[in-house]
Amino acid sequence: MEENNPLWSTEKVDEIKQHILSVLEQVIDPELGIDIVNLGLVYEVNLYDGGYCEIKITLTTMGCPLADVIMDDILSAMTAVTEVKETDVKIVWYPAWDPSKMSRYARIALGIR
Repeated sequence: MEENNPLWSTEKVDEIKQHILSVLEQVIDPELGIDIVNLGLVYEVNLYDGGYCEIKITLTTMGCPLADVIMDDILSAMTAVTEVKETDVKIVWYPAWDPSKMSRYARIALGIR
């Protein structure tokens, strides 16, 4: 599915995506205590006409026991984005997550160089 947003300008789409990322910064990985954006778990945010949003995330490990908690927290957080009417969270495994995907903030908070 290609992004198609005739209702919004490119600038508005970028603004909404930035708002989505700021909202996702409120979603904390329960095991690490750092938000999923700074951990580098959010791979892609796609916004489609009509307010459909697809968020592609990964997890630090396959079989993460808290995947459902994180997905539920994402869906709850997304209610703050009024332009989004429906959110679909997809877990992807490629490219594989590794600590290099973390922000400087996350590395410092976790004591990783």
